Amino acid sequence: MKPSFKNIEEVKMVSIDIKKLFNDIRKNYEKRYYNEPSLYNVVFKEKRSDNDELCFLVITEAKLWSKSNHYNYNDGIRKNYDKILQMQLNNVKYLKNLKSDSIFSPGSNEFSHEYMGNYFLSFELNRTLNHINSINSKYSGKIISEEGDEQMMTFKVKSGTGIELIGELKYNKADKVITYFEVNYLQTNYPPIRRKMAGGIEYDYQLGDASLTFDFYKKDGMYLPALVRLKGEKYSAFYQGKKHERKFNREIIYNTFEKSNKEGLSYRVDFSKNIWENVPVKEEKEDAIILSAEEQAFINEK
Repeated sequence: MKPSFKNIEEVKMVSIDIKKLFNDIRKNYEKRYYNEPSLYNVVFKEKRSDNDELCFLVITEAKLWSKSNHYNYNDGIRKNYDKILQMQLNNVKYLKNLKSDSIFSPGSNEFSHEYMGNYFLSFELNRTLNHINSINSKYSGKIISEEGDEQMMTFKVKSGTGIELIGELKYNKADKVITYFEVNYLQTNYPPIRRKMAGGIEYDYQLGDASLTFDFYKKDGMYLPALVRLKGEKYSAFYQGKKHERKFNREIIYNTFEKSNKEGLSYRVDFSKNIWENVPVKEEKEDAIILSAEEQAFINEK
């Protein structure tokens, strides 16, 4: 492969009201992105490390069903999670879960709306706008390049909470949609949070740095998800003078799409508990999955 080069005669930085842009997309989200029941075949990969030691790895093919392709807060508040998102586990290629650092074990099994919300760009836009609208926040946005209807933008938000957001996105000005969105949360300056372990023992928890990525493609006039990625590092717990640190990475690649019905999947995981406790549904479909050296060593370890 040979690198390609473009001669750019002039680069113009144009300021843009990123708050106005995000508000417009949020208000019109269901009109501009496909919002009917959908069924996707996906590859789901997730891994976690505690204190720089890999402790969890899963790679599986799965089906994802969504009623409207966005996070519905009314259903979330009523705990109607199956009306938002359903998953059916198929062909679990790798699943290894070692006993992780107990300090990260939650003291409550209460479902987190954020866990499911992170599957949806609409949820992230709402969260970003909450930071923009926080007291004493500062924000800015710039168009850094433009080709045809596609604009490349960057943005920064300094939330009144002390959290900083740095991101970039691709925006189709004709369809008024974000086709690619990546945001990095710089949270290590946020004050420590008092939490409890599963046994009720309290400790100080420090938020780390996280990033979220959403990628979309257009098919038959519809905007559909292609990839969702969530990464985090430097999430720390302090207990009895010792620091414990966690990092994680979750990636979902959407391979196929088809229109679905409002009922969804016959076999689905229970999102109110650890989803890896669910029994997978075997489908005869085998694709090669390549592991990194670290992942392969982890799987081979007795």
